[in-house]
Order: sequence, then structure tokens, then C-alpha cells
Amino acid sequence: MTAATARLDLRLDAHDKHRIAKAAALRGLPVSAFVRQAVLREADNAIAAAAVVMLSEEESRRFLAALDAPFQPNEPLRQAMQNAAALVPR
Repeated sequence: MTAATARLDLRLDAHDKHRIAKAAALRGLPVSAFVRQAVLREADNAIAAAAVVMLSEEESRRFLAALDAPFQPNEPLRQAMQNAAALVPR
């Protein structure tokens, strides 16, 4: 097991500390392990939620239609592709 390399301090009122200690005891864990597990689980949930994009039904239809449509580069992209092609020796 690796040793902890950083600390996280927080202030709680007595009621919250008691609730956390009771929950940790019910799980058979030290308070620090219980808090670490709970906080990391919440952190993973927050990170996962931020990585998901939710589309409405109409947005989903428009997105899928755009994927199905043939590729049509705009003028700046056409120019960039021409410039890139000029840089590549044949």
C-alpha cells in the first residue's frame, strides 16, 4: 500500500461529523477511508457528467443528418488544404 502524499482538511459541524463517523462504522471503515471513497466516487461522477453531452431529440436528428450528409469543405478549409498540399513534396 502506498503512503498518502497529500492532505485534505475540511471543517464540519459536530452533527455532520457524527453522521460521517456513524456511516463509516456501519461500513467497517475508518472515517478517513470512508470519506476518501465517497469523495473520489463523487469526483468520478462529476468528471463523467462533464464529459457527456446531452442532445434533445431535435438536436440528435440534426446531428445525425449532418453526419450522413456528404462532406462539403468551406472556403477557408479548401484554402488550407491547398496550402498543405503545396508543402508536401510529390
